[in-house]
Amino acid sequence: MSRRTFALVPIAALLVALLAVPLPYQSEGPGPALEVEPLIHVHGPQLYQSDGKFVLTSVSFLPLTVFGLIKAAADPNTSVIPDSALVFPGETQQHADQRAISDMDESKINATYVVLSKLENYPKEHGAGVLVEAVGSGCPADGRFFPGDLIQRVNGAEIPDERTFQKTLDGIPAGKPVTMRVTAGGQTTDVTLTRGPCQGSKKPLIGISTVPNFPFDVTMSSENIGGPSAGTMWALGLYDLLTPGDLAKGRIVAGTGTIDLDGNVGPIGGVQDKIRAAKGEGADVFLVPDANYADAAKVAGDLQLVKISSFQDALEYLQRGA
Repeated sequence: MSRRTFALVPIAALLVALLAVPLPYQSEGPGPALEVEPLIHVHGPQLYQSDGKFVLTSVSFLPLTVFGLIKAAADPNTSVIPDSALVFPGETQQHADQRAISDMDESKINATYVVLSKLENYPKEHGAGVLVEAVGSGCPADGRFFPGDLIQRVNGAEIPDERTFQKTLDGIPAGKPVTMRVTAGGQTTDVTLTRGPCQGSKKPLIGISTVPNFPFDVTMSSENIGGPSAGTMWALGLYDLLTPGDLAKGRIVAGTGTIDLDGNVGPIGGVQDKIRAAKGEGADVFLVPDANYADAAKVAGDLQLVKISSFQDALEYLQRGA
């Protein structure tokens, strides 16, 4: 082998290594589209299976190298975004991933709350304890509690309902530690913290919002998908399971949209990628938040779009059988 060949080998190896170095960018494109009802598990009431399908849609984000950047730039269905669009200032990627999972878990709590409020005598009738609905960023509870955690005791006192929970907390001086018995993922543990600053409030807080425990067990498996935008589809899938008949009328109904405890449907990001994901799944109709309709229409083609601003809007459309 000549000296020139020996010189080229390390240069080539260096170039390959440089091309494989992660860049501060990610590709954004259509993510998985999942049928929601097989992912919802309810224990207690009678369930009703349907021929139609409700499908949640998602966006896929992938870290990029130089090779990946070149490929993504050439793909009309893929966008390139900086890491800073997904990771907040001062936040690590791990924290961003956990935030996305917590947002998804909050959407499941909200969806279940909305549906049970319509179909059951809930929240008047409920299980013991309270469920964590949301956790404030930077609050004492941040990283200690997560949406879906069930609080059963506070400083040794049983918590049968939300009123008792709040009354018990109010009876503990602000500077004293609060120990809560929490069940999450089948494991029970005690979490101790002290009230403190929370999202600009001068009043010391724990930093959680809660809802009454559900009257029966409802779990939803979102696999590796994060973010809050599946809330509306979780709610429709659960409603369909708990009611006779086929709410989707035999169709594949895809969609997106956040949902709050009042059943309001909010806008989401990446709607065009979600439209593409729905098309890949053979969807017949796509339920889209009102604020996202214009962007969705640019890529919908012959996929029927239905604007919604609330869970009730979606129900009324589906119940009409349009």
